[in-house]
Amino acid sequence: MSTPTDPTDPYQQGAPGTEGPNPSFGQQAPSGSPYQESSPYQQPAGGYQQPGPGYGQQTPPQAGYGNQPYGVPAAHPEAKSRLAAGLLGILLGGLGIHRFYLGYTGIGILQIVVTLVTFGAGAIWGLVEGILYLTDKTGNYSRDARGIPLAG
Repeated sequence: MSTPTDPTDPYQQGAPGTEGPNPSFGQQAPSGSPYQESSPYQQPAGGYQQPGPGYGQQTPPQAGYGNQPYGVPAAHPEAKSRLAAGLLGILLGGLGIHRFYLGYTGIGILQIVVTLVTFGAGAIWGLVEGILYLTDKTGNYSRDARGIPLAG
């Protein structure tokens, strides 16, 4: 069974003005065919154009302290305070508050459980960690849960 051909449909094979089916991607359409009309998908004749000046170039970072907005640590805009983490660990370490502050929720809950099960003796864990947060500058106690270095 053959399908009827519409002589006005340029996409059918055998339509007037075309030689076979529509051309594949990357092939040149026959001259005079309806596929030779301008299309937004056709590549310009000159090939790819180079971007304008300054495109993709990075500006060098400026030195000094004047570039940071007020209240933002120079190290990272979302950096937590080393002093706050240390003091929370020393004062409220048994409740794991310093761990919640730094984003370690699981360990914070574990510290609460250990403190309750040991009737308060587990608070020594938080006290030791508070001291480590204040003194350790490059080790395990110098970053928050997302890996951002502590400020200060």
